[in-house]
Amino acid sequence: MKLDAELRAAFMAEAAAEDRPASQVVRELMRGYIEQRRQSRDYDTYLHRKVEAGRASIRAGQGRPNDEVKADFAARRAGLAGSDA
Repeated sequence: MKLDAELRAAFMAEAAAEDRPASQVVRELMRGYIEQRRQSRDYDTYLHRKVEAGRASIRAGQGRPNDEVKADFAARRAGLAGSDA
């Protein structure tokens, strides 16, 4: 890896200030990055499956028109607001 000399020096100084080998800090950063990317890909896969399941249900005639869903939830909100009084 090529690093800017100033960035490398600052990183080495911070690692030394914590009495930690720079290689250990780099490994931790790399592991964190890898885990973050895996979680992001897993979520993207999950979301894609949910969207496809929704589209399949609509194609199968199981969906409801948007206006109907909005009216249903407006009635629910109104019912909840009325129960607070």
